Amino acid sequence: MQLFYHPHSSETSKEITFDKEESRHIGKVLRKKEGDVLDITNGEGYFFKAELTLVTPKKCIAHILETKKEAPLPYHLHIAIAPTKSNDRFETFLEKATEIGITEITPIICDHSERKTIKLERYEKIIQSAMKQSLKAYLPKLNEACTFKEFLQQSHEESLKCIAHCEETDKKSFKSVLEKQQSVLILIGPEGDFSTEEINLAKKNGFIPVTLGESRLRTETAAVVATHSVAFVNEY
Repeated sequence: MQLFYHPHSSETSKEITFDKEESRHIGKVLRKKEGDVLDITNGEGYFFKAELTLVTPKKCIAHILETKKEAPLPYHLHIAIAPTKSNDRFETFLEKATEIGITEITPIICDHSERKTIKLERYEKIIQSAMKQSLKAYLPKLNEACTFKEFLQQSHEESLKCIAHCEETDKKSFKSVLEKQQSVLILIGPEGDFSTEEINLAKKNGFIPVTLGESRLRTETAAVVATHSVAFVNEY
């Protein structure tokens, strides 16, 4: 099954018109023809089966044959993470977290961050590609980057708020504080870890210090482990 992404479709849509880039991909690269049936998602929970009625290099149109609503994840997971110096490593996190199951991602700039700017448009494409590859109906929300302090000043409604750090202080196991069908927010710091000031500020704002295991993990690995931990708790 090959899944296409069309964000402007809705449960009331009767027809889907693809833009020039996607139309070229459908007609020229995949060699789809009129009468072929495509599987499509809008990234908001809906799957569509649609029959191609027009195929040109600049425009493809498909008539919707079937609409199906998928249930969302049984949990809400928001990871606020410091972008890594290597874009490839951060993109690996985005890809794997989307495949496993994540709801929301916010890049945060911390005191020890090695990367201060991000390529939001490229990251969006990585997430979209991972959503299609893993046949998911929901596209994780990618927020604009902000500083650590700005993020803490925002309103966060998650029932469980954690900060994963490496300082030798009292911490709980992340898995031990997780429950099924929970709304979770976890902060993942840069390679140099969160600063002591950031850790204390998070604790003052209600974040529980946690550990993700005995090993010292890279930023993107820690985020993937956190994603899998939440998914695992909800599956078993």
